[in-house]
Amino acid sequence: MHSPSRKEFVSLTFTGSGNYNSKQWRRQSCWRKWKQLSRLQRNLILFSVALMLVCGIATYPTVTEHFRGLTVVVKEDEGHVLKLAIPEVLPESDKQNQPLVPEPPSEKQKRAPHKRGPPGLQNRLQKKGTGSDIQVEENPIQEAKKADKGKGEKPLVKRGALIEADQATEGGTAKEAENKVAVPAVEQEDHSHEPEFDRLEAVRDAFRHAWKGYKEFAWGQDELRPISKSYGEWFGLGLTLIDALDTMWILNLREEFEEAKTWVSTELSFNKNVDVNLFESTIRILGGLLSTYHLTGDALFLDKAKDIGTRLMPAFNTPSKIPYSDVNIGKGTAHPPRWTSDSTVAEVTSIQLEFRELSRLTQDTRYRAAVDKVMQKVHKLEGKQDGLVPMFINTNSGQFTHLGVFTLGARADSYYEYLLKQWIQGGQKETELLEDYLQALEGVKKNLLKKSSPNSLTFVGELSHGQFSPKMDHLVCFLPGTLALGAHHGLPADHMELAKQLMETCYQMYAQMETGLSPEIVHFNMHEGSIRDVDVKLADRHNLLRPETVESLFYLYRFTKDRKYRDWGWEILQNFNKYTKVSTGGYTSINNVRDPEYPSPRDKMESFFLGETLKYFYLLFSDDPELVSLDKYVFNTEAHPLPIWPSAE
Repeated sequence: MHSPSRKEFVSLTFTGSGNYNSKQWRRQSCWRKWKQLSRLQRNLILFSVALMLVCGIATYPTVTEHFRGLTVVVKEDEGHVLKLAIPEVLPESDKQNQPLVPEPPSEKQKRAPHKRGPPGLQNRLQKKGTGSDIQVEENPIQEAKKADKGKGEKPLVKRGALIEADQATEGGTAKEAENKVAVPAVEQEDHSHEPEFDRLEAVRDAFRHAWKGYKEFAWGQDELRPISKSYGEWFGLGLTLIDALDTMWILNLREEFEEAKTWVSTELSFNKNVDVNLFESTIRILGGLLSTYHLTGDALFLDKAKDIGTRLMPAFNTPSKIPYSDVNIGKGTAHPPRWTSDSTVAEVTSIQLEFRELSRLTQDTRYRAAVDKVMQKVHKLEGKQDGLVPMFINTNSGQFTHLGVFTLGARADSYYEYLLKQWIQGGQKETELLEDYLQALEGVKKNLLKKSSPNSLTFVGELSHGQFSPKMDHLVCFLPGTLALGAHHGLPADHMELAKQLMETCYQMYAQMETGLSPEIVHFNMHEGSIRDVDVKLADRHNLLRPETVESLFYLYRFTKDRKYRDWGWEILQNFNKYTKVSTGGYTSINNVRDPEYPSPRDKMESFFLGETLKYFYLLFSDDPELVSLDKYVFNTEAHPLPIWPSAE
């Protein structure tokens, strides 16, 4: 029997779902359909799929982080319950990179005035947020301090400008914040009750940093150039060191004070063939030495004060008794500037506090007699307008020159300040001084006081031959403090109201700039429909570390106890630290307060930064009203406190 013949194929039968055959059929069917599509249709489908894929990848971490940040563990009755919580300020992923100081505005914010508008009008962050809001903002400061305490400084170069690594613009980590100048660790949730001790320490640290640069690169010289690590000379008399003496004493920096005192004792000599400016030498050197003598009781400083005061006296040997601007303290000769026989009114009328006090201490009347003659002459002069004085006075004729131009800025500012302060210094007895001061204030209200648009900021402009200019120097910001001081000593209450209005304006000159630092000069808009109150010309955008606004904040806080003045000062100090601090020591003036990316350092630290600006910051943050009591002392225009004379004198 033959075996069955072998078949040439095998037949298989699958039961069930038939998955294999159906999938293969679907793949073949889809492929046929895909091939039937036009090239354009296929490209559109591929592009859509790719776009969805990219969006999915980009969105995935953000979504997961968002839900991770929304979920917190809340302890309830010893149990742990997951709850959904809305972050108060930033999602957790962003908190680590939060800046230690206020972030400069983005381009979008710059275009939207309400975003960068007057903080006083939008109540600033401190007043808008709750206590917990502000606690969240301040936490990165504490964490940065704890994480990297004690590490060294790390310089960062941004477009050629030397900037502290800890003050780099936004996005810094805790390590980048390691050397931030004593930014306060917030110990309480309510920002309005933040310990002031931390702010005082921040000022002390700022002074130490500035002193470090001066000591290393400019010791015994007039001014530090922190970028080039060198120095600049003006008179060759150690201006910065002398200007800073009483600041170190007030800040209780005894080690720094003692090394400076040693230099004064062993190195400072006024027996030099050098021309000095009478006004600048009087307010910085004579005023600084007299103030330090009163604070310390050390006769060394009085002896030095008498020496320089005597050497400045030849300036008063003029036909009119209006002093020359320049004196050679070695030769005993004096002369006007090379280009004119005029002196500026502010300079010849802002040396009285110092020379009057020198006479009182030495019992030598010639110092006071010389400066009193100047005031008596100016009191009677023609050429004033409603108590306002021109900017120049001739040393030969004794008459005002350049008539018709009136300002409370450069060349006239401290004339008004010293009218009031001489009256206070002398026990409020010299009525001519008070009369001139009160008349001048009425002249300011009548001729120079205007409102800006759109936010109606009160400002002091200038008058030139009957034409008003809305130009205001930063120097004019001495006025709120002076007005408040007068009100404190019994002058009309509306002086304090005007002081508050002008204080707001001076603060806005900082707050409306991209760096949070004021320019040297601003022009206020007065036309309806203006977008912003302040315009700044290119040539006026520099900041010289000036003290006038901080000075007035100190007076306003001391007399009103309104904490907003402290908070405004704290913002300004942080912005000085952010944009002007140099990593190797010192602070520098800058060229452009409108450019937070590159403010363009000028490589110069003026002596008044240590003599005035940091001193007023410290006094602003101090809770001790007896620390340079304003009932016992009056500050000269370089922030050197001199005693108010006993009423018997």
